[in-house]
Amino acid sequence: MKAVVYKEPFKVAVETVPDPQILHPNDAIVQITSSCICGSDLHMYEGRTAAQPGIVFGHENMGVIVEVGPAVKTRKVGDRVVMPFNVACGFCKNCLGGYTGYCTTVNPGFAGGAYGYVSMGPWVGGQAELMQVPFADFNCLVLPEGTDHEADFALLADIFPTGYHGTELAGVTPGESVAVFGCGPVGLMASYSAILRGASQVFAVDHVQARLDKAAEIGAIPINYDVANPVEQIKAHLGGEGVDKGIDAVGYQATAAGSSAVGGEQDEVPNIVLNQLIDVVAPTGALGIPGLYVPSDPGGVDERAKKGALSINFGQLFEKGIRLGTGQCNVKQYNANLRDLIISGRALPSFVVSHEVSLDEAPDAYQKFDQRVDGYTKVILHP
Repeated sequence: MKAVVYKEPFKVAVETVPDPQILHPNDAIVQITSSCICGSDLHMYEGRTAAQPGIVFGHENMGVIVEVGPAVKTRKVGDRVVMPFNVACGFCKNCLGGYTGYCTTVNPGFAGGAYGYVSMGPWVGGQAELMQVPFADFNCLVLPEGTDHEADFALLADIFPTGYHGTELAGVTPGESVAVFGCGPVGLMASYSAILRGASQVFAVDHVQARLDKAAEIGAIPINYDVANPVEQIKAHLGGEGVDKGIDAVGYQATAAGSSAVGGEQDEVPNIVLNQLIDVVAPTGALGIPGLYVPSDPGGVDERAKKGALSINFGQLFEKGIRLGTGQCNVKQYNANLRDLIISGRALPSFVVSHEVSLDEAPDAYQKFDQRVDGYTKVILHP
């Protein structure tokens, strides 16, 4: 089969790799119809992880089941399904508690597994024609038959639940004001989710104009941090007060004002968003941090950053009584309900999708998405 294979920093190729097989009675094989390029893929693409050449990318996957193992009971050939990026068993302590992002079965020695991602287990990615899905009864969310809402449903694998997770971590409730730092795909989904949850004002912070325009389209207030300090801009809207809740959808590759938006060329300040959020959130507020932070970053700006050790204004955080929640999204906590919002027409997250291209066009799509050019805000590959 054809698949997107990592070659070296800033280079992927579409190559022929072995077809996946049923390796366990609980497995299914899915013919991929849509697989998204994620901002997290760019961390590997840019050489900012320990990913080795040869890894097949792709953790945001949907398609149609073409084969099932003999132990699969509730999923069948022909089912249209979307898979959480979290690979999970469904029966370990963490899965039983709802923390499927921290499964202790699928990646021995580590809590958590994912398709096509460095250090997240042996699971081959889905930017390919076919993909093996373990524990298929648990990991395949069944969708309505046909092709309706293909782009909307594809986002259930990761970014829609992850954006919603940011609002859950922050505890966003109706009538509150929210600052979302980052208008990439997850940030836009966090802003959208805050609006769905009834936030009165959502401030969306970024410096890529195409992304800020997308945020404005859904009713968020765009804040360009290249223009002025985003904390001061937001407080000016609120008569000098802070927001009720804040969300970090940027992570460890945060950048300074005036920085290039091109991957590998940014002027990085890895703690800047965390500290700006501590500054902009009002006393007794809360932070949700779905943005990715890592314990090892080969391209970190200094020795501490390379170890994931960042300096934050913890004294101010404590003095203001701000609560915070962090961590990878447990997709299965949200994906079924978000699917039903899509089916009912109450949520249409595909507004974030800017490009849908063939698998063969993946190398060009990766380059443009990484460089934030030509309006590339979210890309779906169709094998």
